[in-house]
Amino acid sequence: MPGLAGLFFCLIMNSELKNIKRLIVNQSLELDCGKIIKGFPLAYETYGTLNKNKDNAILAFHALTGDQFCTNINPITKREGWWTFAVGPGKAIDTNKYFVICANVLGGCMGSYGPKEINPETNKLFGTTFPVITIRDIVRAQKYLLDSLGIEKLLSVIGGSMGGMQVLQFAALYPELSHSTIPIACSASHSAQNIALNELGRQAIMADPNWKKENSSPDKGLAVARMAAHITYLSKKGLEEKFGRKLQDKGSLKFSFDADFQIESYLRYQGATFVDRFDANSYLYITRAMDYFDLEKQYKGNLSHAFKDNKSKFCIISFSSDWLYPTIENKEIVIALNACGANVRFAEINSDKGHDSFLLNVPEFLKTIGEFINSTYNEVKK
Repeated sequence: MPGLAGLFFCLIMNSELKNIKRLIVNQSLELDCGKIIKGFPLAYETYGTLNKNKDNAILAFHALTGDQFCTNINPITKREGWWTFAVGPGKAIDTNKYFVICANVLGGCMGSYGPKEINPETNKLFGTTFPVITIRDIVRAQKYLLDSLGIEKLLSVIGGSMGGMQVLQFAALYPELSHSTIPIACSASHSAQNIALNELGRQAIMADPNWKKENSSPDKGLAVARMAAHITYLSKKGLEEKFGRKLQDKGSLKFSFDADFQIESYLRYQGATFVDRFDANSYLYITRAMDYFDLEKQYKGNLSHAFKDNKSKFCIISFSSDWLYPTIENKEIVIALNACGANVRFAEINSDKGHDSFLLNVPEFLKTIGEFINSTYNEVKK
C-alpha cells in the first residue's frame, strides 16, 4: 500500500483533477465481489455536441492504461490523448458530427473511484483495501453516466483491448442500448498467456520493496510491469524494423549493464514516463479485472447466449500482427454472433504494428471504423 509519498502524490493529482468532469453516483452498486459502493465518483470527458434527438452519441471505452482523455491534449499529463488518430474533427470518429463520451474506468487513477482515492471511513488511501472489481462492474458503473446524460440509446459503443472487453460486456448487459457495437483487438475471455503476462507485471510491482514502504511508491516495479506489457503491444517485425540491433550510442559495446541497445533505452523510457501518470495499485486492480473476464462463463458456457437478444450491428476487428489478442480469438466472437443470428461484420486489418495498431495511424483500420459508424448513423436517420 502507498505510504506518505503516495498520499502526497494523490493530493497533488486531486488538486489537478479539480476541474475535470466527475459524476457522483448516488445509487448503490453491488460489485461482483459482493461489496456495495455508493456515492462514488466517475470521471469522464465528452467531445463534440449531443444533438437534439440525442441519437449521435458514441461511448468509447479505454484500454488498461488509458483514461477519459481520448483525444486533444490531456490536461493532467499535457500529452496527446490516447486515440488522437481516430477521434476528432474530420477524423474517423468525427466530433463535428458525433458526441463522444469516454469515462475513466472504475479502479482507475484519473479521477474515478479507485485505490488512490481517500476512503472516507479511514481518511486514508484505499490502496489494496479497495474492493476487487470486474469488467462487468466497470461497465455497470458507466451505465449511470449515460443515464445522467439522458441518453436512451447510443449510436455506437467502441473500444480496443480491455476497451473491447467492455464493449462485449456492454452488449451482453444492455442489448437494446446501442445501434452498433465495435469490439477491437480483444477476446471474450483472457487466455492463460495473458493472465500469465499480467501476473508478471503484478509480481514486479509487489516485489518492489517500496510497494508497502512508508514515504515511498513502487516506481521501479511499476516501470518493469510497463516495460513487460509494452513488449506485448508490439510485433517482432515492427521491433526489428524500428530497432533491430542498433546501438544507443554509435560505436562499440560498453561491456556493462547500461542500455547498449536502442530497444533497451526505449523500454526504459516507456517505464520511466509511465510511473509519472499511473498508479501502481490501479494497475493491480485493472489487470485483475481483465483476468477475471470470461463472458462465456457468465452465460453458462455458451458465448452466443451473451448476444442472443442483441439487435445491433456488430463489427469485429483484429490485426494480422497482434499476438496478444490474435485473430483466432476475435473470430471466436464472430462465430458466437453468427450462431445467434446477429448482424455481424468481421475485418482483419493488415498491420505490422502489433496490438498497438488500434491506437496508431493505420489508414485501413481508421477507414473501417469510420465507414461503419457513418453507415449506422445514416440508417438511424432514415
